[in-house]
Amino acid sequence: MSRELTQRSLVDWDAAAQIAAKTTPPGPTPAPREISKAVESLRYFAHESVHHVHTITRLDAAENLRDSTILVVDRAGWAKANTQTFSVLMQPVFDRLRAKDPEKFDAALRGIAPTATAAEMGALVGFLSAKVLGQYDPYAGLVSEAAARSHPGGRLMFVAPNVLWAEKELNVAPEDFRLWVCLHEQTHRVQFAAAPWLRDHMLSQITRLGALDASAWDRIRAMAASVRGRSEGTRPDAGLGPMTHLLTPDERRTVSHVTAVMSLLEGHANAVMDAVDASIVPSVKTIRRRFDNRSANHGVVDRFIRSVLGMDAKMRQYSNGQKFVEHIVERAGMDRFNTVWSSPETLPTEAEIHDPQAWMDRVLA
Repeated sequence: MSRELTQRSLVDWDAAAQIAAKTTPPGPTPAPREISKAVESLRYFAHESVHHVHTITRLDAAENLRDSTILVVDRAGWAKANTQTFSVLMQPVFDRLRAKDPEKFDAALRGIAPTATAAEMGALVGFLSAKVLGQYDPYAGLVSEAAARSHPGGRLMFVAPNVLWAEKELNVAPEDFRLWVCLHEQTHRVQFAAAPWLRDHMLSQITRLGALDASAWDRIRAMAASVRGRSEGTRPDAGLGPMTHLLTPDERRTVSHVTAVMSLLEGHANAVMDAVDASIVPSVKTIRRRFDNRSANHGVVDRFIRSVLGMDAKMRQYSNGQKFVEHIVERAGMDRFNTVWSSPETLPTEAEIHDPQAWMDRVLA
């Protein structure tokens, strides 16, 4: 990442990646032969899962979809890749701030040093790097021209130490579990292939969070105080992300829309996983039961945005994403549900996630 980009950002992302790598333990360190076999099997099941996703979703875009780079990484590798992506997602916000008033932006940089926010972001990314099993990153190609050439269809990543740890902790068949994980991430790839406009739409929504009003700089100062207070352990709102202070009412509506879309994406992926039967993953019921008891499997970018924007309260709504999908598929069929991928106008609102019949009345009537 260039020094110029760092100077235009309220976060030193290179430092954040280094902090994440240093603060997170490497995880299981099996023998080289075991890790080599795990890498090989994850790559195999990533390809194998495409056919099953196509069969279940009935989306033409899923047929023989092979345009994503598949990477099997360690925790530090995942952290580095994601800080690069997060810098792309957040930079439009910082660019708008700087364009509005360069002098005030530079003053804000002095008041909230990028290295200070890097510590917070690094801790967050480091925490996630120890939890996530797999990830589809549709934004990987935006990091650089070289990335655009190597990741035209995005990037599928699997964190080998975490997969090995989880399958042993759950005491499940490794091959079944790896295929099950791959099904989830390939479903996300298929979603963006079926809706090629979705990546730019989501980026535009995030960019809108940078269209700050006249009170922006007061909120920037509140952000600085939040970070300083969190480092000193003195603020009662330590559970909130620092970017919360940047949100206007209009921006909160944008967050509501982003929440709804993320609920859809995660709910759809979980619905696909639950549609898998024993003919595909023999121990699927055991895996699902034990995994649900262990933790919820939410998307990585989702976790990041929730934490940074203070959206933890939204987490209760995410289970409704799967209920939304299953309600519509049960009553209207998969082909009609797939209308959701047609355009931004056919995406559900946050209210419709809770009331799928309202979406059906609006879109399918």
